[in-house]
Amino acid sequence: MIPAEQLQSFADWARDLKEDELERARKGMTVKAYPKRTYVCHVGDRLEHWTGVVSGLAKIGLISSSGKATAFIGVPPGGWFGEGTVLKREPRRYDVMALRDSEIAMMNAATFHWLFENSVGFNRFLVRQINERLGHFIALAEYHRLLDAPGRLARNIAWLFNPVLYPRLGPHIDITQEEIGELSGLSRQIVNKNLKVLEGEGLLRVEHGGITVLDLERLSRYGG
Repeated sequence: MIPAEQLQSFADWARDLKEDELERARKGMTVKAYPKRTYVCHVGDRLEHWTGVVSGLAKIGLISSSGKATAFIGVPPGGWFGEGTVLKREPRRYDVMALRDSEIAMMNAATFHWLFENSVGFNRFLVRQINERLGHFIALAEYHRLLDAPGRLARNIAWLFNPVLYPRLGPHIDITQEEIGELSGLSRQIVNKNLKVLEGEGLLRVEHGGITVLDLERLSRYGG
């Protein structure tokens, strides 16, 4: 069973649970390791777990019947997803891949539903989470139609720093340009070129193996 301190280290919502709720969450949680570029689940799977990223980086997306890959979001450490699927008890509507070696936490559905029915703190978290995710996907639909490459890149990077969805992340993220390209649907060459543009405008700083955001507000509105 996961120690309470360990659970709270990668799940901010656990800090709002009462003692008996935290104990229930611990008992219903497992952590599994996934090597780079392996799938956590595929579209159509009945993965009976609510899912969080302990370490590494996950990509949520789809591959069309023609073979075209589309990324919806990247999930850094501290991010949780799949609550809608668990609540509705339906198959997954997307693929989840570990973009690098990752540890993924899984809470079984029975524990999730118990917390949903009994914990005020957990429900407050879910309301914030679902509301923020809805805004994210509305913006995603908009930017695919309206934004050019620099704008798409800026928005995708900014989403990784969403303080509600990913509260564990500070101003820096360890991420490669190849990973950014996968999440934004851009080639590595285009990512490299436009990172220089965003850096030149003082929005972020490109560092070895990562990015530090200098102005999240401007980055999240870039190109709009």
